[in-house]
Amino acid sequence: MSTAEETCPQEFVDLAGRLAEAARAIARQYFRQGLAIEDKPDESPVTLADREAEAAMRKLIGAAFPGHGIFGEEFGVENPEAEFVWVLDPIDGTKRFITGNPLFGSLIALLHKQKPVLGVIDMPILEERWLGVAGRPTTFTDRQGSREARVRPCPGLDQATVLSTAPEMFQGADGPAFQRLRQSAKLTLYGGDCFNYGLLASGFADIVIEADLAPYDYLAHTAIITGAGGIVTDWQGAALNLKSDGRVLCAGNAACHADAIKLLAAT
Repeated sequence: MSTAEETCPQEFVDLAGRLAEAARAIARQYFRQGLAIEDKPDESPVTLADREAEAAMRKLIGAAFPGHGIFGEEFGVENPEAEFVWVLDPIDGTKRFITGNPLFGSLIALLHKQKPVLGVIDMPILEERWLGVAGRPTTFTDRQGSREARVRPCPGLDQATVLSTAPEMFQGADGPAFQRLRQSAKLTLYGGDCFNYGLLASGFADIVIEADLAPYDYLAHTAIITGAGGIVTDWQGAALNLKSDGRVLCAGNAACHADAIKLLAAT
């Protein structure tokens, strides 16, 4: 048995698929149905769909692997010292969800000894899914079937397409740093939330940069982009984990990633 199979056996991959299906069904049930919207203490919105989807995923994890830990956006942390910890964002892009925009998704990550070994981006309305598993190629599945996802080559930052959810997320010194990167790129587009990371993994963009994220916003992307041939780090080039500072830089090309790190660090 390979190291990858030891750290992320098929039964965990199968469970991740069931989690994504459960969250997808609930999101589709409530989409464009005029749900009541609450504001959390950080002023971000939450709906019944967010809570029901996470509750359903937690129930499935507890039934299959009661010794596993869970870190979820809506219901917090359970058994965080476990060898395996699931990290869940039932609806990434709730603002899009509540405004009828289909570009929201469900994020699922599995950590083994704090290291991401599995990631899922599921787009409930588009019926698209990216699956990354340590040691395996990333796969993309849509209505036409499943195939391998691969990043694309990019000769340099001046030819790069940069994706980010919103320029407002770059506060303080992060603002000028982001502008240096944006001005060096060929094209910068906003919006997309988790969908951006899937687009990069499938070779339709070159860099995704974000800030002020929580672990459930970024940990699913590590296995997906790495398995597609890309790079996922913080702004200093360090691997992401539960204690990262929320600033994320993903690239499909090592040279573009290195150049972006330099620009972000420049003064």
